[in-house]
Amino acid sequence: MPTWLIVLIVVVAVAVLGAVIWLVTQEMQRKRLQQRFGPEYDRTVAEKDSPRAAQRELAERERRHKELDIRPLSASARERYAREWAQVQEKFVDQPAAAVGDAERLLNSLMAERGYPTEGYEQQLADLSVRHAKTLEHYRAAHTTQQKRDGASTEDLRDAMVRYRTVFEDLLTDGADEKRDHDRDHHDRRNGHDHDRADRHETERQASASRRTESNGGR
Repeated sequence: MPTWLIVLIVVVAVAVLGAVIWLVTQEMQRKRLQQRFGPEYDRTVAEKDSPRAAQRELAERERRHKELDIRPLSASARERYAREWAQVQEKFVDQPAAAVGDAERLLNSLMAERGYPTEGYEQQLADLSVRHAKTLEHYRAAHTTQQKRDGASTEDLRDAMVRYRTVFEDLLTDGADEKRDHDRDHHDRRNGHDHDRADRHETERQASASRRTESNGGR
């Protein structure tokens, strides 16, 4: 077989292998983004010229999100926001339109305290979609009603409040468990507590007591 033919076969084989690897990588990326963004993935694909353009957009959102200083709320902050939300809900009884406006402002305040930029609505949606894609449609619908709240019906305003509450609770509790675990571990380390070491000491103590009992004839 001529040398040039061998070289050609190798080049073709490498090209085919590279294409297969690229296709597999793209499929894995698609599935990962679909799983993470859920309905937001389909929405972005519909808005863009192609699935690849949508995937680039969503990957860029992930990159930006990593650069943000997103942090969970402290227990006291969660309690404060919960109280403020309860006040907004009470206001809805007599002033539904004003309450919906207050609900959006309170939600924006919560976003800011969590570390999300709030300079623009579209950017808010993009930033929230990375970790809160499941409640994003609620935010869109509530925001639309809030923009026209003076002409909206009471039922539409009530629906907006329910949707805002869904987003609010999602942001309020997200990361709370991780923060509690982190704070507890930090407290234990600071105070010299080591649960694993304590467990080992207890096991050793029991084993030592058992050996003494056996050496004393079970007495």
